[in-house]
Amino acid sequence: MDCISVVKVSGHCLDDHELISQFAKVVADSDSSLVIVHGGGVEISQLQQKLNIEPRYVDGLRVTDADSLALVEMVLCGSVNKRLVRYLLSAGVDAQGLSGVDRGLIRARKMRHESLDMGYTGEVVSVRGEVITDLLRRGITPVVSPVSLGECSNFNLNADPVAGAIAAAICAREVVFISNVAGVLIKGKRAANLTQSQALELIERGVIYGGMIPKVESALAVLESGVPQAVITDLHGWATRGGTTFFGSEAKSRMSEEICQ
Repeated sequence: MDCISVVKVSGHCLDDHELISQFAKVVADSDSSLVIVHGGGVEISQLQQKLNIEPRYVDGLRVTDADSLALVEMVLCGSVNKRLVRYLLSAGVDAQGLSGVDRGLIRARKMRHESLDMGYTGEVVSVRGEVITDLLRRGITPVVSPVSLGECSNFNLNADPVAGAIAAAICAREVVFISNVAGVLIKGKRAANLTQSQALELIERGVIYGGMIPKVESALAVLESGVPQAVITDLHGWATRGGTTFFGSEAKSRMSEEICQ
């Protein structure tokens, strides 16, 4: 199991038949051992609105009250997780769905915020990596919902840091973030590679801006945890080895100087 990738797939890929079918096929064709971590925020918000529960956010993170936690568990651990497992099984992948609660895979605590009670929104404390590696050794692809185990309750965690924490715990080679963006665009061109320092400079200069900033910050957090590389891409980019790859080492960046200027 020298070649392990953790793949975080955003919820927008998981409520569309064509996209989820394509995702399952790419997983089936992969020659790497894969761990899949999924989101599902869009479906959570849709269900909240149907039940007249107003979604609340702070700094881009969902504030989870008790009623919302029940919905999060139902959507992420139930419908989204089992839907994704079903498509993977249909594509020939021996997939098993689980949450961070199962076998105490992910221990969590309430997320700290200087001015707001985050309710049941949590952050990672620890990961039982052997739960994942045991499945991988048996040829099983884990499909992980980010709902995780706290001391007195479960917590709703953002899937991005969960993917990074799992990757660090199992010594994965990379985390791949799959969403609806092909990668980081600089002067209209996709940057194939960026180092940590280059990415931070581009954010400071306003070249990387808006919704791309949290995506890049998630990739950089993966590097900080000790994982060698992180990739931001869309489904097509993942299938064709495209996207933008982030490295910790300056020597590994092949982004041209004129793109940086």
